[in-house]
Amino acid sequence: MSSTALITGITGQDGAYLAQLLLEKGYRVVGAFRRASMVNTARLDALGIAEHVELVPFDLTDHGNMRRVIEAVAPDEVYNLAAQSFVGVSFEQPVTTGEITGVGVVRLLEAIREVNPEIRFYQASTSEMFGKARETPQNETTPFHPRSPYAASKLYAHWTAVNYREAYGMHASSGILFNHESPLRGVEFVTRKISLGAARIKYGLQEKLTLGNLEARRDWGYAKEYVEAMWLMLQQPEAEDYVVATGESHSVREFVETAFEVAGLDWERYVVTDPAFLRPAEVDFLLGDPSKAKSKLGWEPRTTFRELVEIMVEADLRRAAFEARHGREMLEIR
Repeated sequence: MSSTALITGITGQDGAYLAQLLLEKGYRVVGAFRRASMVNTARLDALGIAEHVELVPFDLTDHGNMRRVIEAVAPDEVYNLAAQSFVGVSFEQPVTTGEITGVGVVRLLEAIREVNPEIRFYQASTSEMFGKARETPQNETTPFHPRSPYAASKLYAHWTAVNYREAYGMHASSGILFNHESPLRGVEFVTRKISLGAARIKYGLQEKLTLGNLEARRDWGYAKEYVEAMWLMLQQPEAEDYVVATGESHSVREFVETAFEVAGLDWERYVVTDPAFLRPAEVDFLLGDPSKAKSKLGWEPRTTFRELVEIMVEADLRRAAFEARHGREMLEIR
């Protein structure tokens, strides 16, 4: 019999790629989505898998709803990818971010423990928890110093997963994922803002690209590969936490330079900076050490930084070309 996986946040970038991976492995995939008037399945549609995924409404603020869904679906594995995940918005909506991204995970783990503590659980942690990092590169033992409401909420959720593992013996693992991008990334994230901006400027659809801190450095990888690490964590005999990263760091400026080069443009003619895009507390430099993931999971990245930028820009060039020709956007990932 095939295994059943419940994925929260399935309509996001990681949820869509993870659903694709699990379907390829023969899973029954159930996707939990936030209640709304309309479900945005654009990413699932883009991957051609929307018809193969079962969707159920799911609310991280409602313990009873979560418990009923888990009882009905009876999953073998739960992947919690749902969150208010945009750092900038977390400064504007810190309480909502904490309620969903932090306390929501407590509700979810408690619902799993009540229904079936044998369910294997994956928590999407983040490199933003390292924040003002005390050592470079960062690994599983590096102290955390979150610099945003988002990162603080994720840290609470991370330690909650550790607590349920240690207190109740649950198979709860957290992936401390460094920045991971793709053509399915939302336009509110800087990498996609850059790739789409370069493409739209190329086709005369916009004139300038406005950004914040060009010197911030991140460890960027390809999201489609990072979901493989998520799955591998839940196949291990013992639950643990893992850093998932490339081990390379690049600046926002480098991303801009590469993206505009792929588009055949001189970035300095089109990119302007605005202090309004700076965060109240900036994270200047993150670099991950994925040694544990490589040694224990057999996972390592395959896509280089330049290849990742090329993948994103080329996808957005196709979108922009369609918009320029037909006067309307093709099915957009937002």
